[in-house]
Amino acid sequence: MTHIDQTKLIHPVILSGGAGTRLWPLSRPEHPKQFFPLVSERTMIQDTVLRTAPSAGNFAAPVIVTSARHEAMLLDQLTAIEVAPAALLLEPEGRNTAPAIAIAARWIVEQHGDGVMLVMPSDHMIAKPDILLKAAAAAHGLAADGYMVTFGIIPTAPETGFGYIAEGGALDAEGHIRSVNCFIEKPPLADAIAYLENGGFYWNSGIFLFSARALLDALSIHCPTVTEASIAAMDQAVAQGVSIKPDHAAFAAAPNISIDHAVMEKADRVAVVPVDMGWSDVGSWQAIWAMRAGEEAGNSIHGDGFVHDARGNLVYVEGGPPVAAIGVDNCVIVSTAQGVLVLPRDRCQDVRAAADHFRKRAS
Repeated sequence: MTHIDQTKLIHPVILSGGAGTRLWPLSRPEHPKQFFPLVSERTMIQDTVLRTAPSAGNFAAPVIVTSARHEAMLLDQLTAIEVAPAALLLEPEGRNTAPAIAIAARWIVEQHGDGVMLVMPSDHMIAKPDILLKAAAAAHGLAADGYMVTFGIIPTAPETGFGYIAEGGALDAEGHIRSVNCFIEKPPLADAIAYLENGGFYWNSGIFLFSARALLDALSIHCPTVTEASIAAMDQAVAQGVSIKPDHAAFAAAPNISIDHAVMEKADRVAVVPVDMGWSDVGSWQAIWAMRAGEEAGNSIHGDGFVHDARGNLVYVEGGPPVAAIGVDNCVIVSTAQGVLVLPRDRCQDVRAAADHFRKRAS
């Protein structure tokens, strides 16, 4: 039997803890958007897992961090695509991305001594995954050497809803990998326009590459409470097959903080790889319409829907009553067993208000 050096592999770490409230009423805490087929015939988490299947390159089996309440659903979806995970780390409660990534890093260190992690959200669309895989391969050596690498999306519009990364000097001979000058929170429109015009600024994709030990070491310096809580939670974890439940009390002691605020904005050796890979965070019904609209009138229909004398609409039926849209333009109509949503496409960012209203009413 050929021995595989796990330190030479890239370990996919897939984060599946988001609730996707901007896609209410389809996406809900008990069944968030990554478990639905929003942009292809597979669910979003299935597409994410298959991007880095061992057959796609030098990848280990995935480590998936998810909510304990989603364990059975996730295992069913992995079985459907015939992928066996290395581990399912079942968060007892959500504490944001820094603790989630830290428990995955701890697991990799415990199992393999170290390894380079490719951290990906489970609910993003990547139309050209081969570009991401090539970029990860190109940055592997830098990550193995202790750099914290992020992947910057080449912007196509002056978006104010994304964070930005400002590039610094080149770190490779070709200039494809750059140091990071700074991270920028969601900017005002004037700044976003200037970033697009000037170049050298990228959308923050939330996709990262670094070694497990380097990540834990950086957290120990810049946000030690995350490291301490994550190590304690994993040291007291309960394992059953591939499913591992970190200790609840220890994990809950971690601050609720993103990996960007905990480490990436503070570390000294941070790099960005600009990529044009057809990326979307699928953060709104407008984004889904843009990805799915294909017919001449710009309508997109999923499920039992019908349009007549109508243009630019998204009709999405999943478990709810059938929908007929007649004489309406540029609307989103979503029908599920949990609720119905109707709004103009240019008001999609207001969906969170409806989600919050019904969540508070149910509590």
